[in-house]
Amino acid sequence: MSCYEIEALRLGLLNVLGTEDAAARKHAEAELEGHLTGPIGALAEADTLAGIERHLDAALVDLEEEVAATPSDDPEYNYLRGRLVAVRDAERAVRRITAQGQSVLDGIGEAHHMLHETFPVEDE
Repeated sequence: MSCYEIEALRLGLLNVLGTEDAAARKHAEAELEGHLTGPIGALAEADTLAGIERHLDAALVDLEEEVAATPSDDPEYNYLRGRLVAVRDAERAVRRITAQGQSVLDGIGEAHHMLHETFPVEDE
């Protein structure tokens, strides 16, 4: 049993953040071997937070469908439900990262504007 969505998300975040963690990348790629298609593959290759959000949402839809199609007495059912909870939590975490990044960007813009208000450039 593998958490394809979580491992693909890790790869996407490594890409977006520019993190050079060869061990984490190698582990995730090994977990995903043979499963890098569709939303999982796109998520692993994402290079923007918007791309991560879009592909994670698509992967989550696929996982929800898999859980819905799995009989509750199937030995993997509880694991699939747990995986669903973990992926939903990860989706919320990515939204928080995006919101925090936007907040930082807005704050830098406000600081820049305030600097020019405080110290106006005189026309020559």
